[in-house]
Amino acid sequence: MVPLPIDEIMPQLIETLRSHTRAVLVAAPGAGKTTRVPLALRDEPWLAGKRILMLEPRRLAARSSARYMASALGEQVGETVGYRVKMEAKVGPSTRIEVITEGVLTRMLQADPGLSDVGLILFDEFHERSLHADLGLALSLQTQSFFREDLRLVVMSATMDAAAVSQLLNDAPVIVSEGRVFPVETRYLPRSLEGRLETNIVQMIRQALIEETGDMLVFLPGAGEIRRVEALLRESGLPANAFVAPLYGALPQEAQDAAIAQGVPGKRKIVLATSIAETSLTVEGVRIVIDSGLMRVPRFSPRTGMTRLETIQVSRASADQRRGRAGRLAPGVCYRMWTQQEDRALPAHTTPEIREADLTPLALELAAWGADDPADLAWLDPPPKASLEHAHELLIQLGALDSSRRITSHGRDLAEMGMHPRIAHMIRRATERGLTDLACELAALLGERDILRGRSHLEADLRLRVEALRSVAGGGMAKRGEVEVDEGACRRIWQEAGHLKQSWGNMHKERTQSSDSLMEIGALLAEAYPDRIGQRRGSGKYLLRNGRGAAFASEQSLSYAPYIVAAQLDDQGTDSRILLAASLTEDQLEDVCMESIEEETAVWWEKSSQSVRARKRSRLGALILSEATVAQADPEAVTAALMSGIASEGLGLLPWSRSARQLQDRLLFMHGLDKAWPDVSDEALTRTMEEWLGPHVHGCKSRDDLARLSLPTILAETLSWNQRRELDEYAPTHIVVPSGSRVPIDYSDPESPILAVRLQELFGWKETPRIGMGRVPLTLHLLSPAQRPVQVTRDLASFWQNAYFEVKKDLKGRYPKHYWPDDPLQAIPTNRTRPRT
Repeated sequence: MVPLPIDEIMPQLIETLRSHTRAVLVAAPGAGKTTRVPLALRDEPWLAGKRILMLEPRRLAARSSARYMASALGEQVGETVGYRVKMEAKVGPSTRIEVITEGVLTRMLQADPGLSDVGLILFDEFHERSLHADLGLALSLQTQSFFREDLRLVVMSATMDAAAVSQLLNDAPVIVSEGRVFPVETRYLPRSLEGRLETNIVQMIRQALIEETGDMLVFLPGAGEIRRVEALLRESGLPANAFVAPLYGALPQEAQDAAIAQGVPGKRKIVLATSIAETSLTVEGVRIVIDSGLMRVPRFSPRTGMTRLETIQVSRASADQRRGRAGRLAPGVCYRMWTQQEDRALPAHTTPEIREADLTPLALELAAWGADDPADLAWLDPPPKASLEHAHELLIQLGALDSSRRITSHGRDLAEMGMHPRIAHMIRRATERGLTDLACELAALLGERDILRGRSHLEADLRLRVEALRSVAGGGMAKRGEVEVDEGACRRIWQEAGHLKQSWGNMHKERTQSSDSLMEIGALLAEAYPDRIGQRRGSGKYLLRNGRGAAFASEQSLSYAPYIVAAQLDDQGTDSRILLAASLTEDQLEDVCMESIEEETAVWWEKSSQSVRARKRSRLGALILSEATVAQADPEAVTAALMSGIASEGLGLLPWSRSARQLQDRLLFMHGLDKAWPDVSDEALTRTMEEWLGPHVHGCKSRDDLARLSLPTILAETLSWNQRRELDEYAPTHIVVPSGSRVPIDYSDPESPILAVRLQELFGWKETPRIGMGRVPLTLHLLSPAQRPVQVTRDLASFWQNAYFEVKKDLKGRYPKHYWPDDPLQAIPTNRTRPRT
């Protein structure tokens, strides 16, 4: 075999694993770790005939690396080296090295926690930090600790944080391969990218074809960009010796294999790829890499319970992996579609999937494993609590967990199916109804990009997709009327559906498939997405069971359905746009959600009518399925709703008469002097409403009923017997002044009660009157004959001695007919113009 950089450190790795059960291997892209390490370790004595499992993030990489190793041994895949991926396996009785995708390891561990016939697990390209890789490592570490001390674990990558991984593995030895096969020149843009990405990529492809030799690997964010770049290249024309080879996960296996195979002599291959080609693959003949600097990742929102795809900048680690694709077989060049300044701002690593993914599959696996608390396992990044909480709620709705969050027998069945719990639950329920074929077709459709094209893509009805899928599979036309269909995608999805039917169709004895099974699409979707059942609330707008809003982008056939199930939404704005959905009848809804529909009597305060309303409701989450008026509601519930209304709208709902407010002010005055007196401020009354008001509102249902209450009487009941007796003495409502008038006291300012009285009525009164056990002088507002204040004082004696004579001059000039004596203390008080003689 051709020497590779990894060969130099292989003796060190072999020796390390003879004395340690854990190790971390860091090797540059192209060093050969994926294909050389398993072969070098397969005959180690500590393996004792046991198998080696090597995890790969993607199916294409698993198949490719298995073929390469088998070829190096002069064998076919399935002999010494085999692979096992979703829906496909090539292994045999003599297989010693098994390359598997990460989810397969989880299934193996759940079936046999001790992995009795496995001696070594290699976690390749661990820097990608997929959800399954993190879970697989966490479970493997616990297996090693509890069952298999002899089990070896090696974590491998080119760009991971080796120190953090080593620490997770209890300070495992770190082995580093410094070598690189061939140098790669990196070229940056002179200025930031402007205009459409696809147009700029095509220009760079043409430039690279002129400047460099060899095949080319172009990294783009997704299949849509790949198709558009391919179309632009074909429209503008390519050199006669160049051809395009797309490479992304949804392509058939034959097309993927053709993209990574050795090119035709004399021809230049331009591989347009997603991140699928970033690691573990050698695309034969590639010497040029063009990196868009973008990747598409799923982002899950615990708030909405939905996942959406986002296009983000690559990390430095991903950019280095991509660049390494150009130097595997010869010196290469990497064109980066960003500037050197922008390169310095790239994040070091891509955010681990466990932080941003839908954790429902993880939560089910942990429950099946028996891990009640995720903290019992070792994680580089523990699962976020909010996402895990949402996952538990969904699994309870699916019946996979009980109310105590323990896995049910149904949950164990779902976990064994190796697919998302939503889809597994749908297929299980469909099998019981004799609808397995339809469920498998829906599962395959939902797992791929949309098969409709053009304007028909805006129509969200899943029934159109199933009809188109069946038509193409039956040899029908790929385009019918205005509906454009991706024929290649249909064939691939039909093949995937066939695998599912074969795997799960015989799980239970099925009833005869009904001829009108398309009418059951909504019912099956409701099994998978019970949280996204929607109720129509306007033109094309729906309220979902989880409380979120959703709407169709344009008017369509489903816009008038009373109920729908939304399988895909874009999670943008107040109302998420519905991308894929199906209609649901009331009978289907009640059948699917029978155990979740709650009957309740709702009693609430209605602001518009200023009264308590009571209705009996049939509820499914946020959806009100039916309701009717209740004539006689529970009196306690009515009172609680009334009190809630008062609390929300304020004490202004109560009949505050002038005497009620005066009593409140007097009590506040006394509370200021002595905290033993009740606090009857609006804030305190609102806070303690149950205590002082509650006993008096039984039987009241509206504001009109409240108007019949006597607040003075109710407030007085907050006082003790002694306080009632002392109130009139310490905080009188009126005071008799020298003229004989009975003048009210204003307590609106509890700290300074006011007595507003005409000056002439106080003649002969030497001192300011006091209240509140003699501790508080009244604030006197001395009024003119026209009832206007001419002086404010709390020291009447001082006023008579000093200010009175100036005030007298002014008042005598304005009111000459009135009585203005020179000695006010000896004068006769009067409430008339002049005192009677």
